[in-house]
Amino acid sequence: MSGLAYYLPFIWAFIVILAISVYVILDGFDLGIGMLFAFEKKPDHRDIMVNTIAPVWDGNETWMVLGGATLFGVFPGAYSTLLPAFYIPIIIMLGALIFRGVAFEFRIMAHSPSHRTFWNTSFMAGSTLAAFCQGCILGGYVQGIHTSNGAFAGNPMDWLSPFSVLCGLSVVIGYALLGTTWLVWRTSDELEEQCRRWSKTLSVLMLLCIIAVSCWTPFLHAPYLHRWIAFPNILLCLPVPLLVALAGFLMWRTLDRDHAITPFLCTIGWFLLSLVGLAITIWPYAVPPTLTLWDVASPVPSQLFQLAGTVILLPIITGYSIYSYYLFRGKVTKADGYH
Repeated sequence: MSGLAYYLPFIWAFIVILAISVYVILDGFDLGIGMLFAFEKKPDHRDIMVNTIAPVWDGNETWMVLGGATLFGVFPGAYSTLLPAFYIPIIIMLGALIFRGVAFEFRIMAHSPSHRTFWNTSFMAGSTLAAFCQGCILGGYVQGIHTSNGAFAGNPMDWLSPFSVLCGLSVVIGYALLGTTWLVWRTSDELEEQCRRWSKTLSVLMLLCIIAVSCWTPFLHAPYLHRWIAFPNILLCLPVPLLVALAGFLMWRTLDRDHAITPFLCTIGWFLLSLVGLAITIWPYAVPPTLTLWDVASPVPSQLFQLAGTVILLPIITGYSIYSYYLFRGKVTKADGYH
């Protein structure tokens, strides 16, 4: 294998992981805010919650599109294997995201209480269902895909298992925690205090989910377990659980001490550490437990051609994302409307 054929998949794997990580963080908290409609009943508070994400929510999906397009163009073997394995949860997830987007816009135009209730419920349900499907896809991916000669050879429902359901619930809880800690940072007064209380409960549930998934995952496949406990791997992996514990400790301390942004950063830290743990577990497989990055990669000229475009587009996407969040920074109050 030539140098480029070996190293280019590393670069593209980093880009895919970057896109997924940014999407999970950015779309995670606005999906989380939708879920919180199940607990927050005051119309004024709901409007403030929506107004914190109104200027930026639709741009967050850009990162999911980038990750999907990269998978299609650079790792076509993985794309053609993973999609048949996850057609059902992907279609449900996309439907939920579309319906959620419609509900987001229509709820402010509802002219009767019953219509507004319908769209608020739709916004909450679409957010929850999309998050749950994402977790199930993740769980189904980690537990492995049945392949034969590089193609999907399993059952369309193989993704549904107790482990994938646990991952689905974990993502729902994690996104809800992202939502509450985002609102701690971006709101004030009664709503902020309510979100601090919610954050304490959700952080305990999230930590329990991290522990449960982390203890279950190594026993799915023998290479997973070996990667975590074999020496000297265990020394390299040890910082991950230690940092998870540190982030949890900081979150609880800062929730009690009126810190605004720190709980949100700690939640992001949990998600990033979970993704690091996932990368440690499945590396170097693109389709665990059989197909590696190099097995599913496109030819080197195709990778180089797409890399040239990505080098241009990625800074643009990053730049306008950062600018939009900078432009709409600060606390949001009832007076800040969305039209």
